[in-house]
Amino acid sequence: MNTHKWREFSFSPILQRVFRYPSTVFHRVASVFSRSLFRRLFAFALVTFLLVTMIHSTIAHSVTTRSQVVLISLDGATPRIIDEYLANGVLNRRTGLGLLQSRGVSAQRNITCNPSLTAACHTTLNSGSTPARHDAISNTFHLVASLFRQNVSGFAAPIGGYSINANGVTESANPTAEPIWIKLRQNGKKVVAATFPGADGADIRLSNAVGSPIVQSAKVRTVDYTVPFGGFAGLSAKGFSLSAGDFTAAPTQTTEQLTAAGRISYSPVLQKTSALEQFTVGGVSYDLQVAAIDTSNDRQINYDTLVFFDAKSGMRSGGSLPSTGSAFVKAKRKQSSLFYLEGSSNKAGTAFYVSNLAPDLSTVRLVRYSANSIPRNPAVLADVDDINQNVGFWAPQADFRITERLSPGLTDFPDIELEDIYEDQVRTFVDYQTRVALRAIAKNPDADLVMLYIEQPDGSEHQFLTVDSRQATNPTDANTIGSGQDAAKIARYQTYVQTAYKVANRAVQQVIDAVGTTRGGIPRRNVMVVSDHGFSPFHTAVNLNAFLTSKGFDPTKVRAITSGPAVNVYINLQGREPDGTVSRSEYVTLQQQVIEALKELEDPNSTYTKREGKRIFDKIYARPRSGDLNDPKFGLGTNEFIGQDSGDVFATMKEGYNFDGTQTPVVPRVGDDAAVSAVFSVPNFYGAHGYDPQKPNMSAIFFAAGPDIDRRTFKQVRNIDVVPTINRLLGVKSASTVEGRALKLKD
Repeated sequence: MNTHKWREFSFSPILQRVFRYPSTVFHRVASVFSRSLFRRLFAFALVTFLLVTMIHSTIAHSVTTRSQVVLISLDGATPRIIDEYLANGVLNRRTGLGLLQSRGVSAQRNITCNPSLTAACHTTLNSGSTPARHDAISNTFHLVASLFRQNVSGFAAPIGGYSINANGVTESANPTAEPIWIKLRQNGKKVVAATFPGADGADIRLSNAVGSPIVQSAKVRTVDYTVPFGGFAGLSAKGFSLSAGDFTAAPTQTTEQLTAAGRISYSPVLQKTSALEQFTVGGVSYDLQVAAIDTSNDRQINYDTLVFFDAKSGMRSGGSLPSTGSAFVKAKRKQSSLFYLEGSSNKAGTAFYVSNLAPDLSTVRLVRYSANSIPRNPAVLADVDDINQNVGFWAPQADFRITERLSPGLTDFPDIELEDIYEDQVRTFVDYQTRVALRAIAKNPDADLVMLYIEQPDGSEHQFLTVDSRQATNPTDANTIGSGQDAAKIARYQTYVQTAYKVANRAVQQVIDAVGTTRGGIPRRNVMVVSDHGFSPFHTAVNLNAFLTSKGFDPTKVRAITSGPAVNVYINLQGREPDGTVSRSEYVTLQQQVIEALKELEDPNSTYTKREGKRIFDKIYARPRSGDLNDPKFGLGTNEFIGQDSGDVFATMKEGYNFDGTQTPVVPRVGDDAAVSAVFSVPNFYGAHGYDPQKPNMSAIFFAAGPDIDRRTFKQVRNIDVVPTINRLLGVKSASTVEGRALKLKD
């Protein structure tokens, strides 16, 4: 190449186009060294070095900035409540949801699934399909191929259904819906799911059938890093009321163990004269003891801390996770202490909360939380153990059985103490779920999709959403409605709902912090926050089975399975249910009779109906059926509202009514006679979802921000749009079963 050709040839236009560096930089580098062969060679070497360096840098940059998505579901988060909290400062506009809203996309309304229930709508979120297609049609329902009295949880239902054929019941080769991670992983994408419904690594079986056939294998429900949502470990919560007479001087062994654990008591150590309780969990028996100590060096007998320990292990400090050692609980802190059940095969644990501790032990009230653990499904056992060893055992969840006094030993606890206990569980469990999420992210920095689930604010809205004058603030006193409501309790309840949104919002911000932000505050990954449904207050509990019985329906032939305000009514059809007794001709008659009965159900009490009218059901759907009684598919018809395992009649009630919450004994509403009270009564909690998804209160949330997302506001989106939108961000074509459409998040 001669001098003239060197001057004519330049890398700078190419470099400018490829790397967007100013062309003058490279032009000057070339011209300076073009006057001699040495300079030409040096210039060529220099430009080559710069070119190689920038190519390497560009490739590395492209790898580290590829599209990655973090999907967070905040159970029950409701747009109107979030708008209110962002406006009045309950939620900080600069963090969490406020940050995502100001830096990216939000939707005024997000139409959720029908019914608007947690299991159904989370399966919609993980599949992009409606419940009639993905077949997790409710929180609790009946698989029509199972025995008539057999129920299944919507969280453990086969996504996309199963096959019913001449060979019996088998896993479907062509499911009507599939989780998003199937196509992503087939296309080489890495997926992480931390407590997200549907990703549990479990084999789903048809219980009580011969051989318990698998209707969905674990491989369909397993991703690259899978942490199942935790479960009940066989020990329910329990309250204890003690007094000074229950304590005596602690044995020498206890005081020596206390000293060895590095703890000091400035008053004589006292211990309950007998075991607090004895139980077995995970194949191991435990003998729980409790001692009282005084940690205040004020020269007064002032017991302020209770210590819980197993008699076999003794009082001791904790070791490596999940071990916790003894539980030391200082009452003034209003904070529980975890207690791992050493040796339990399911790696279970519990916690203790002291709600009242008089300095002289004259009054002692405490609660031992339920025992919980992460399911040890073989397909995901390594991931489960990773969480147990790095985050800890499955922490106790917010337990409605405590606030509603359904757990034993709580009769004498004041409301405020039970509320404090519930609030402790809200804070500690969301903190635990967040730490699980952060562990999943840290362990899998190259994940293309991370799916996270946070249980709040759902639980707190169920317990405390008192915004309707028809709600009895004392569930045992029907007269505490209207002017009889307890204003102080309503005010407290409002703060509890606020707390739930605050801790959920804090979880979102912690995830944003984990993925990092630009100087402009935009998350370095595409962070998408949704909810499964909204929330509405209700004032009346409805006993549907009592109503159906009053109408003369035989419970061996017709059975209602309710979840929230939604119901699936099943008919025990011969040839469909293994123990079916109803002929096809009788089926036709019974189905129509059920429809007519639901249409007839009215609330006669004007105190509660107000302007809404008396009819209870606003949506009633019948399973479609052929006019040919010999049709081999008789009783298996589906449509846009009825799935494979929906009831033969599916219906949802009006807002204000809920099938859950009936008390034992029943608490009649104001003005109801005995006949009405058999069906309608005062409930023992306040918030519900599961209504028609078109209701504004049922709207879910949608927020998103990140490198592939512009700032904009959608008037309306749908939860079925989440899956195709994620697929578009990750460059993967959605499955043919996806019913939603991808949202345009960036121009």
